[in-house]
Amino acid sequence: MNIERFIEVRKQRGLVQSELAEGICTQATLSRFENNGHVPSLKILIKLCNRLELPLSELFPKVGVKHSKLKELMEEAEFSLILSEYEKAGNLLENIDLTLIDNSELTMRYHYLKAFVMIYNKHSTIDTLYELDQILLDNHINQHELYKLLAYTGSGIIFKQLDELEKAEFYFAKVLDRIYDFPTNHMEEVWRVLHIVFECSKFYAHIDEIDISNALAEHAISICSDNHVTYYLARAAIQLAKNAMTVKESKDTILALIYDARAYSKINRNKIALKELDEMEKYIKNEY
Repeated sequence: MNIERFIEVRKQRGLVQSELAEGICTQATLSRFENNGHVPSLKILIKLCNRLELPLSELFPKVGVKHSKLKELMEEAEFSLILSEYEKAGNLLENIDLTLIDNSELTMRYHYLKAFVMIYNKHSTIDTLYELDQILLDNHINQHELYKLLAYTGSGIIFKQLDELEKAEFYFAKVLDRIYDFPTNHMEEVWRVLHIVFECSKFYAHIDEIDISNALAEHAISICSDNHVTYYLARAAIQLAKNAMTVKESKDTILALIYDARAYSKINRNKIALKELDEMEKYIKNEY
């Protein structure tokens, strides 16, 4: 409760405690409220606010507005993450004060976003694992399984970066067992499932399990199609093109995949993907 606002308005009205309390409550009751945070009954509080011409709502935290603003920042950061705009995502997260978050789901969402920004920017391994542990050790983690899967995915990526592939596969295998039929109830969950599926596809390509990687990339495209989402289409198509290069598919086959990926990237105006595709096309035409 914003007691400071109450005191501020009382002083603006030129009232001392005894004058404000007269006929409503004792001065001691008002003093305990202002000085020690002992809130009187709602009936008394309403009468005090009415005398001050202060809306009662100004004394209570605007939880909905606060969470709405936090969600807006996190949604923008998550969208930047999808578009591989990691610096922008990190800057958005810097505007969030973690101490103001009193919601378990939002707290886990913050740590998931921060951890993946750190992963893609190759920050300290220990610091990044600490962020992921904040999710895995949360008391409410069993109510938010998707964040657990994201934390496992992040851990797998970190061990992949360290070339600890056996440890990385331990985490990706745990994810793979669950993610194929994971239910999604809203678009943000679709984004996260796609994020996980795409990273799994990249990992299995990295360890030359191309069939598994292709199946995952194709599954990502299927999810995009079913949910009318375009943002991961390009990335999944790029992975299919890379896999085709790995197994020495024909030049025409690879170029067709590149052109599909470019079409998806143009829809999303994904400059990073378009640049990568230009480089892939030049390589295939001139050096493959």
